[in-house]
Amino acid sequence: MDKRAIIKGLQEQRAELRSNLDGILETVHSEKRSALTEDERTKFEQGESEIRAIDERIAELDAQIVADEAAAEVAKRYAPPVPEQRRAALGTVVTEPEIYRSGQGGRSFFKDLWLARQKGDRGAVERLERNNKVVAEQRAISTVNSAGGEWVPPLWLEEEWIRYVRPGRVTVDLCVMGDVPSGTDSINIPKMISGTAVAPMNGQNTGIQQTDATTGSIASSVVTIAGGQTVSLQLIEQSPLNIDDLILADLAADYAAKWSLQAINGSGSSGQVTGVLTLAGTTSVTWTQSTPALGGAGGLYAKVGSAIQSIHTTRFLPPDAIIMHPRRWAWCETQSDANGRPLVVPESGGPFNVVANADAQIPQGRVGRMLGLPVYVDPQLPTNLGAGTNQDVIIVARMSDVYAWEGTPRAETFEQTYAGNMSVLCRLYNYGSFQAGRYPQSIATITGTGAVTPAF
Repeated sequence: MDKRAIIKGLQEQRAELRSNLDGILETVHSEKRSALTEDERTKFEQGESEIRAIDERIAELDAQIVADEAAAEVAKRYAPPVPEQRRAALGTVVTEPEIYRSGQGGRSFFKDLWLARQKGDRGAVERLERNNKVVAEQRAISTVNSAGGEWVPPLWLEEEWIRYVRPGRVTVDLCVMGDVPSGTDSINIPKMISGTAVAPMNGQNTGIQQTDATTGSIASSVVTIAGGQTVSLQLIEQSPLNIDDLILADLAADYAAKWSLQAINGSGSSGQVTGVLTLAGTTSVTWTQSTPALGGAGGLYAKVGSAIQSIHTTRFLPPDAIIMHPRRWAWCETQSDANGRPLVVPESGGPFNVVANADAQIPQGRVGRMLGLPVYVDPQLPTNLGAGTNQDVIIVARMSDVYAWEGTPRAETFEQTYAGNMSVLCRLYNYGSFQAGRYPQSIATITGTGAVTPAF
């Protein structure tokens, strides 16, 4: 999720909070009262505090966007001149068409990789170089190659990598995203360990409170995620179908799944990042219920509320996402009250007296809202937890406190050691880093006997 999308979500959240506060004032006006009740005052002050926090976050993100755009303008001014044939009237730069595209009839990226590396084909090298420039222009990425001969995959794969793969990268895309800096195997984020302090003065001309802040940093390792496929030389040279669609798309799909899985459940060792579920210091909410229910005392609805308040009272800012497995959300949709009325209804139905609403029937991504927070389903959340290895987990988190960095995916081909079989190794890899430990109190997880495999 990019910064503009985060701002849009925050603005929607702010508008909802403001509407709730206006409703409180409208109630006071309609009842011709001159003051708020104690409960109304508490809700109003809490809402105002959340709105101020949202405004601060929006201002911070907006400043980052402005800075990014200013840096891009500076880079554009000092970029090499654009050839005249790529300019239109009034000096407008025309975007160069894609060199490689998905589907039959387009050029094969992998075939050009092999021709350039093994045959020294100048045409293939030129197409690969133009592809790098096109991707760099449209993705604002670096395409500097090392001595290994790796190349940036074509633009259509970039789209597939980011948006259309399965089972998807729901959780990691909710984080604040950034680019992996070059030349490092670790990203360090500053952290204030203890803060300053103030205190009432004990009369005039007396000493004031002086407490020094202590600072530190938390490190996030840069990990490598890679995969390859050995294909026959005949398939590269003779097949009427581009193997890009067969190999690149499938490697991209698995990369997206594995990268998001790292963000969820990475162990923090053996070349893995530390995921949300393995991070120390998060809040655990236990859902113990022999007959699991969505509503009522001890039900999931109450546990989600408990997770929300744990973040309110330790992070002092609201969470912004609820993430659950599709099977758990489907179970929520089937729950009903004592009169058989469903507790989760479509948004278009004008929900009244419901615990949540279902925006759409989709297997992954945003599906609705619960307790004022957007609900996302991610099929990669584990479902084998607990003593019976049959429990799933629900995550309630302030994902704007969680950071993920990704590099630019690279592709290579190798004929060495495979020549005897007339085979070629096609390899893709990328670098990534993930950090949720700056504010572990921003994350709460719900597990327990209530989260066993649901019955429908």
